[in-house]
Amino acid sequence: MLRFRVVRALLLVGSAALIAGALHRARHDRWWLVVPAAVALGVGASLAARESERRRVRRMLIEGRAEELLQHWQGSLASLPHADTAVPLLKATALAATGHTDRARTALEHAARGAAWAAAHEHRLVVETLLDSFEGEGRAALGKADELRRLPLPQVPDDLRARVALLREAVAAVARAFAHEPEEGDVILLWEAARKNTLIHWPLRYAAAVVCIDRGQRAEARELLDSAPEWPEDSAFRAFHAELTAWAREPSSVD
Repeated sequence: MLRFRVVRALLLVGSAALIAGALHRARHDRWWLVVPAAVALGVGASLAARESERRRVRRMLIEGRAEELLQHWQGSLASLPHADTAVPLLKATALAATGHTDRARTALEHAARGAAWAAAHEHRLVVETLLDSFEGEGRAALGKADELRRLPLPQVPDDLRARVALLREAVAAVARAFAHEPEEGDVILLWEAARKNTLIHWPLRYAAAVVCIDRGQRAEARELLDSAPEWPEDSAFRAFHAELTAWAREPSSVD
């Protein structure tokens, strides 16, 4: 029960993929049970003792403060088991989620290959699908998204399985949006996932905005773009936001 409580807490900051992978791996290698606890402690996701800290981390994620978040994590992440793999992967996730694509790629390159690298396959697929989508590699993103969706779900409680499944479907919807091949219901899916996955909140909202613009739903796109932070120059989201905002302001018969 303890590990499930820790997992639930960590999901509040959107790390479902990492935790699902850790629990899945824990059936064969018990040290993986330490990962959810260590990360949850590090990012302040405990519902009881760390509520104010959790809110602080959530604000940093929603406000796109990647540098501050990485500094905040620095001390805690260094003590993770297999930190030479886990820390670069977590950094890559935070950087990808705030549009720092080049730095996210560099972080992935610095992750040590080994047992932990293989065990984090689902986590890597999430990050790489997002990066491929942002970089215009639509075919590669769609392929990785399909692989992610076909992974077996972890043997955890039903509500957690549903969250993991939602995250996988949402990442696939991001790939479809940037490839301009959305499916019916993708906007609702992305909206719902953005509310539940703080860590990749803005990638999900931007993907939903792309779908809305492609469909001529300008008002809905403007709502999705509202309240976005002012992204730094080296974030791909700065250009995304400017371009999407310009398109969303165009008149449409749907508005």
